Amino acid sequence: MKIALLGYGKMGKEIEKIALTRGHEIILKKSSETTFEGLENADVAIDFSLPSTAVENISTCFNFKIPVVSGTTGWLEHYNEMVSMCELKDGAFLYASNFSVGVNIFFELNNHLAKLMSKLNNYNVSMEEIHHTQKLDAPSGTAISLANGIIKNSRYNNWTLENPNETDILIEAKRIENVPGTHHVFYRSEVDEIEIKHEAFSRQGFALGAVIAAEWIANKKGIYSMKDVLNLG
Repeated sequence: MKIALLGYGKMGKEIEKIALTRGHEIILKKSSETTFEGLENADVAIDFSLPSTAVENISTCFNFKIPVVSGTTGWLEHYNEMVSMCELKDGAFLYASNFSVGVNIFFELNNHLAKLMSKLNNYNVSMEEIHHTQKLDAPSGTAISLANGIIKNSRYNNWTLENPNETDILIEAKRIENVPGTHHVFYRSEVDEIEIKHEAFSRQGFALGAVIAAEWIANKKGIYSMKDVLNLG
């Protein structure tokens, strides 16, 4: 499979390593200094760029009829616009806030726990996420996905980084050197606490999931998520 990498930072380089070990070819390494030349020859594109360039990268793929997998966060105010464009262009699009197989199982666990805890008003939920200091957005896209999963299945209706009210989920976002990503969800009462946690040890899990998603979406049309890739229902 011929892959275009849109964004060639640390994640792009990790994706390249894994893609090559799985027999794929990297035909484009797009950075802020390079063009889209060669994109038309790709079987699929993987976008791990910047919030400021994600929309251009994704829409250019639609114009070239190239299926695109995006893991860039911080641009989601334009997500519905990209979905509409994908449908208009009869393209293929898969966005995930996190491509790790373990994290996507964690999402499902989080949703199930939220349903169980929604019946118990004596527990209050909060979250903590820790990432490396180079991460530009806070909270992380993964934390927002976790919060939205709780909101869909509970009495909570919003998340916030400070001063929560009774229906807000407080997310504490920490930035520490050389931390790939850790997410905690806490349910606290006066007598005990329930915690679920996912901790990444390296970027390899994210990169592998992105390549698996790219392999899955090649030759498809439509809007997808990692739930489709991993058959999580």
